[in-house]
Amino acid sequence: MSTRCSNQLSYPPEQTDIIPTRRAFGNAWYNRSAMPRRKAPEELTEQELRRLLIEKRRGARRERIEHFRRTGRVVAVAADLEPGAAPATESRPQAAAPPEVTRGRRTLDRLLFAVEVLAVVGLVGVILSGMGILRDLNREVAEALAPAAVEPTPLVTAVVLPSGHTPPDAQGNSRPNDAEIPEHLRPMVQSLGSITVPTPGPEQAIRISIPALRVNAPVVQGDGWEQLKKGVGQHIGSANPGQSGNVVLSAHNDVYGSLFRFLDKLVPGDLVIIYTQQRQYVYVVTGASIVEPTQVEVMAPTPDSTATLISCYPYMVNTQRIVVFAKLQN
Repeated sequence: MSTRCSNQLSYPPEQTDIIPTRRAFGNAWYNRSAMPRRKAPEELTEQELRRLLIEKRRGARRERIEHFRRTGRVVAVAADLEPGAAPATESRPQAAAPPEVTRGRRTLDRLLFAVEVLAVVGLVGVILSGMGILRDLNREVAEALAPAAVEPTPLVTAVVLPSGHTPPDAQGNSRPNDAEIPEHLRPMVQSLGSITVPTPGPEQAIRISIPALRVNAPVVQGDGWEQLKKGVGQHIGSANPGQSGNVVLSAHNDVYGSLFRFLDKLVPGDLVIIYTQQRQYVYVVTGASIVEPTQVEVMAPTPDSTATLISCYPYMVNTQRIVVFAKLQN
């Protein structure tokens, strides 16, 4: 939008007043005396060209805004607040006062809280009980699925107590008393044969001393007829001295040195000293008993460290056994 300016207009020379005229350079006001004629673009300075371009763009923008206003596409903007004016705040409805809690309501709340606590405690108890039941079931299932432990059948190594023999005759001869063996067990005893003597070790008994009887004799492994000719015999399979279990020692009372002839003279408190290759062990006599030759239970293992001394009884009769029991001192 521009307005042509005629270069042919002239003004009387006597007119000195500046007549403002509105031209279409961006709705700008100017006087004719300031710009008597329209300059060519090449005559304008850079600053003038820039100003004209700005005014032209400003005019075009105003026209667009006016067009938007006419078509309803302009949003009205609130005017700036005056200095010191407080911004308008949205009024909010005041919160309603909480309802008054009555005594009955408090009692009901406490009752409900107690019920909740009891429910939580009961739930915890149910969970713990379920865990215990599950653990027991798992243990029972594991025990049912586990293979049964195979326990070896105890090997019968003696059906009668050792050292049994016939009384010596006039020439001092004696032999094992097979009549002591029950008749129904004799075939089994004959089938057992001789028991293998274990290899000597540092923990095996090698000597025994009974100060009260002035006995000091060697100890050999095995309590058969041939072993007892050499001294005191240790029953094969019995515990070693000092170990938990029963050390079973036997000897004759009227032949081959008569080492255990006076076992019946021992009383509780007497000492029995058993030697190994490494040390000695002191046992204290706790008691004695007269038993039948078939009472082999006196040779059974014990949970404590004990010693059992066995010999024939009575002297020169040999129809029974005398058994002396002792316990490790320390």
